Amino acid sequence: MTDKLMDCITNPVKCKLLLEIYSKGETTAKHLADTYNDIPQATLYRHIKKMLSEGILQVVEETQVRGTVEKTYALAYDINSNMENMVEENSGELYLQYFMQYIFGFAKQFQEYCQSPNINIKKDMTGFSLSPLYLSDDELTSLVTSISQIINTVKSNKPNSERKLRTIGVIVSPAENTDK
Repeated sequence: MTDKLMDCITNPVKCKLLLEIYSKGETTAKHLADTYNDIPQATLYRHIKKMLSEGILQVVEETQVRGTVEKTYALAYDINSNMENMVEENSGELYLQYFMQYIFGFAKQFQEYCQSPNINIKKDMTGFSLSPLYLSDDELTSLVTSISQIINTVKSNKPNSERKLRTIGVIVSPAENTDK
C-alpha cells in the first residue's frame, strides 16, 4: 500500500485529488471536477478508477441522480494512522523515504510550472526560502500550530476568477550540526 500511496503523492493530479478527498473526508467526482476544473474529466475519472482498484479509495455511498449513480468516495485507510505507525517505529530509513517522496512530488510540480510557457514568477507569486531559527520545543510547537491555523482559515476556499490553486509546503528539519 505504501508504494501505491507514494505514487499518488508524487503524481500532481492524483495528489490534488487525494488531498481534497482527505480534507473533505468524503466527496464525489462532481465536487472534485468542480474544485479542479483544470483537470480534464477523463483524466479525473481515470485516476479515481485507478485509486479505487489499488485500494487507496473506497466508495462509501451511491446515490441515484437523474438516471445515473453518483458515487461518494473516501480514503480506504487512515493516512494519519500509517504516519503514526511510522513515527512509532522511529525508522530513519522509512522517514527518509516518506520525505523524499514528498520532495520529489513537490519538485515535479515545481518543474512542470518552471517548464510552462506561461511562467510568470512575479505575477504568480511563487517562491521559496529557508529560515534557520533558534527555537525551544514549545516555541516550535507554537509556530507550527500558528501556521496550521492560518492555513486552515483558507483551506475551504472555493475556486473563483481571482483565486489560483497554489501549493504551500512546510518542512521542519534540524539544522546542520555545527557542533562538529
